[in-house]
Formats: sequence, C-alpha cells, structure tokens
Amino acid sequence: MNPTVKLGVIGTGFVADIHVHSIKQHVPEIEILAVASPTPGKATSFARERRIPNAFVDYHDILRMPEIKMVLLALPNDLHCQATLDAAACGKHVVCEKPLCRTLEQANSMIEACREAGVYLFYAEELLFAPKYVRARQLADEGALGEPFLVKQWEEHDGPHMTWFWDVNRSGGGVMLDMGCHSIEFARCVFGKPKVRSVHATLGTYVHADKTQGEDHSFVIVEYEGGKVGVAENSWAKPGGVDDRAEIYGSKGNTRADLLRGNALLTYSEIGYGYAVEKSGSTKGWTFTMFEEAWNYGFPQEMRHFANCVRDLESPIETGEDGREVLKIILAAYQSAGEGRVIRWPYEPPRMAHDDPPIALWKSEISMNK
Repeated sequence: MNPTVKLGVIGTGFVADIHVHSIKQHVPEIEILAVASPTPGKATSFARERRIPNAFVDYHDILRMPEIKMVLLALPNDLHCQATLDAAACGKHVVCEKPLCRTLEQANSMIEACREAGVYLFYAEELLFAPKYVRARQLADEGALGEPFLVKQWEEHDGPHMTWFWDVNRSGGGVMLDMGCHSIEFARCVFGKPKVRSVHATLGTYVHADKTQGEDHSFVIVEYEGGKVGVAENSWAKPGGVDDRAEIYGSKGNTRADLLRGNALLTYSEIGYGYAVEKSGSTKGWTFTMFEEAWNYGFPQEMRHFANCVRDLESPIETGEDGREVLKIILAAYQSAGEGRVIRWPYEPPRMAHDDPPIALWKSEISMNK
C-alpha cells in the first residue's frame, strides 16, 4: 500500500486555508505536517486552529524536515521562484499556485531546478478538476460536440482575495494575471494544448483605480493552430459575488457549465459569509452560495492527483511547463493591450528590466526600478 504524502504548507492566506480545508476533509492521501508564515504568530495560530503539528516563521524549517515529501506554495507571486528553487534543492516536490511566476526566466529556472533535483513541479490549476468543467471537457473529448472550435471561460467578482494583489510590484499585474490564467488554461486543455498562433487583448482599470495600477477588467482572445479560439474574460469590477462559467462550441453541438448556479443557494445576507468573503470581496446582498465550495472548484481533486503522482499512481496533467505557457500567453496579452495590436507566434517577450512586472508591457511607466 502506498504511504500518505507528507505535506508542508508555505503561506497562511486565503488559498492556503482553502487547500488545508480541502485536504483535511477530502484527501486522506495527504498528511499535513507543517505550515510556515513570516508574520509573527500567524503560523502558530493557523496550525493550532487547523490541527497541524508544526508551525514555523521560516519556511526553510519545513524544507529541513526529512519526512516531508511535497510542499504547497501559497505565497505572493513574487516569492514563487525562490521558494521553488529552495524546495527543489532540498528534494521536495512542489505544488505552485497560479500564476507560476512573473517572468519566463523565472519559469525556466524553476523548471530546470526541479528537473535536476528529480522532483515534480506541479502547476496548480484547480479548474481542470472542477466537476462541472471536467464533465464539459469529457463531452468534448468523447466527440459529443463534434470538433471543438471555440471555448469561452470567465470568472468575475469585485476584487482579489488577498490585498497584496492590488500591488502590481508584488503580483505582477491585475485581474488577467490573477484569474485570466484560469480561463486561458481551461481553453488550452479543452483543445489538447495546441500551439498558439496569436493573442489579442483589451484591458482597462474601470472601478479600482484608487487601489491599483492593475487592470480590473480584461478580455483576451487566443487563436490556436487548427482554427481554434479561446476567449478569456475576467473582472474585478463586478459586484454581487463570484460568476464563473464556461462554454464549449463544437461542429456538432455545444455545452455550457455554470460553476455556481444549479447547485447553489440563492442567498440574501446583510452581513456576508464564508470563504467567499475574502475571495470575492463581499457577499452582502444577493449571492449564490455554493455547497462544498472547495470541492466544487476542484481543490481536493487537484491535490489528490498531485499526491498520487508522488505515489507513482498517476502522471501529472499540469506541470511547470504548462504554467510557463500560460504566463507566455499573458505576457503577449499585456503587450497586445499596450501596443494595440495582435501579437503573433513565434513570440518572445521584449527584454525588460530584471524586476519589471508583466504589466509593464501594458503600462510602460510601471517599473520597480523607477
């Protein structure tokens, strides 16, 4: 019998919480042994409340635990690369939350470090494990829709789940980087991960200019080889809770998946509630309240898959190379919006200053070096 995978969680924010909840409720294949946060007292209280035996301020203490085989990076985007390099150097498999990192150079170094260390670099794209979206993809794979030619996916709400994402010098960008990565990868996977032909994007900051230099609404069209088109629309400018939907069009049919509606409670609250308070800003007023939100989004299914890969029971469906390709598309989208033109493949992003965020390709005045 394959032993459980011992996990260390690096980070104590929203996504760390939802992963820990998911694992403890649904994933017996994983045992969480430790959590780390640089904020004094945060890891201790997080571990005590969730019954995790070890808590550290320095995540290197997790990496020094020989029994831990895999770490989950639930960190701000600007910390993903170094944490991955450190984990690989200690022989730990890495689950990296989206987006993979901020530059292709970082992506390359992360992929190479894990390859040389002989460990997995998993790219955490939970929408590929969300039950409704899994069924939609199965319909396409089975041929029930004929030949798929168009995939549209959008996630919209009124702001990021953690305040650091408003700061583009930490996050690297706005809503397209935060949620567009979901939309882009879902379409790419439905089509079987073909090569990109072109990217065209329109971005704007319409509601939250007082909080961020990042875009709060984005619209991206990705054309793939074979005449296939992915459409990604994402927003931080839509109040009233999360809206998360996908549509697949084929030559013989189509299907539409609404991640919330159909298995949710229609709720009115003057106070707000649950995980979604942080994920979508506010749940006051009318919202759709999901049953088993984490399961509905695919978080436990995703982590079970990664654990089974470490246990040699499955092969990974999302890797660092996938995260790199999504990042490359996002970089092209920022450049497209900045230059007002379609970006065609083959594509290499312009050289920027070492610490410039991806959004600098859209707004040239944004730079950490100024």
